[in-house]
Amino acid sequence: MWFRRDLRLADNPALLAALAEHREVVPLFVLDPHLIGRSGDVRVAFMVDALASLDQSMNRALVYRHGDPADVIPALVDEVGADAVYAAHDFAPYGQRRDRAVAEKLAAKGKRLVHVGSAYAVEPGRVNKDDGTPYSVFTPFSKRWLANGWNGPMDAPRSPNWLGAPQVPCEGPLQRPDVDFPLPPSTEAGAHEQWAEFRDRGPEGLDGYKERRNDPSVPGSSRMSAALRWGLVHPRQLLHDLHDGGDHTHYRSELAWREFYADVLFRHPDTGWKNLNRKMDRIALDSGAKAKARFAAWCEGRTGYPIVDAGMRELTTTGWMHNRVRMIVASFLVKDLHLPWQWGAKFFMKYLVDGDLASNSHGWQWTAGTGTDAAPYFRVFNPVLQGERYDPTGDYVRRFVPELADLPTAQIHAPWAKGKGVPLGYTEPIVDHSVERDEALARYKAVTEG
Repeated sequence: MWFRRDLRLADNPALLAALAEHREVVPLFVLDPHLIGRSGDVRVAFMVDALASLDQSMNRALVYRHGDPADVIPALVDEVGADAVYAAHDFAPYGQRRDRAVAEKLAAKGKRLVHVGSAYAVEPGRVNKDDGTPYSVFTPFSKRWLANGWNGPMDAPRSPNWLGAPQVPCEGPLQRPDVDFPLPPSTEAGAHEQWAEFRDRGPEGLDGYKERRNDPSVPGSSRMSAALRWGLVHPRQLLHDLHDGGDHTHYRSELAWREFYADVLFRHPDTGWKNLNRKMDRIALDSGAKAKARFAAWCEGRTGYPIVDAGMRELTTTGWMHNRVRMIVASFLVKDLHLPWQWGAKFFMKYLVDGDLASNSHGWQWTAGTGTDAAPYFRVFNPVLQGERYDPTGDYVRRFVPELADLPTAQIHAPWAKGKGVPLGYTEPIVDHSVERDEALARYKAVTEG
């Protein structure tokens, strides 16, 4: 059983299939340098913790191997005399290439790579229009996705018969990077406890999700993204707990967005880093020393716009950023600073504990106006108004921008306004939003009407 993004025992179809069809199963995780090298410290630390928990749940039987899976797995198959390798489908571009290479080498030995299940309730490529073509807009996709439905979650296997460490030599886990802030629960049980606490919290949890999810100063979201990213839970398990209507329907829609973006990336593999709408390749972007200096200010949370700076500091000091704020800081990078969305997407992937190529890149493309949205260039977030609307008490800004902690609420989202100077230690805005908004719209118009 080749574990990847499914670091759990319950509701793991590939694991259940392997155990049902074979007397002994070797539990394996391959530390692939291609993926490790592209992951930031916070995501690697979470992975190390989650693997340690998985290993503990199988009485330390997990076999760690290091290297290219196309070399490691055929060698291990020979070593233990296995006739098949079970794994969940991986629909990401690299995962598809890697699995083809592994399958080819196994086939040359008369062995099989057996894909069972995936990280999604409805696998990418399954949701299509009546004529068989894919959806490019979320709302009709979500309706067909919901109509498709999914199976209910399955229990964990009873007393699995592992053939693992120490009988099978184990190369040991990766050294955990030094991350000096707490991470989300990294155990299967802890992730379910986290979900249950949010689900059962009443109007301050799932039953108030639609209204509270946009306020970054309160715990209004489930924060299950890291657990979903690494498969400590499966979306089926969350969907199983949802009812119809209101906040539950809205939460289900957010899970559908995750699956929509995975579907788009599967069908357009180059859109992890290239514009889905190739017409937008022609838009004018800033470059040079000034652009790099502004990007550095954005990364460090010193743009002079409090809600933007709070978001960037939340990211770099906690490994997470509130979803509403992700949209605000992305809009600022692309439309106020006129920089490539890829710069921001790569920075996010370096620091996010829940970093996922499909969700991250296509979330950025939605904001940048290069992706799945039909008329995106009219939407330029005003960082002051966004702060006033979604952080009305200013508590989120005060938490992450302590230089502004003593400001009155009426002033905190625009400390320079009405002739008042910014507090000592803070900075003046690096750009004038009203000027840059007009510039962004002019650049978009030149492309869309040119």
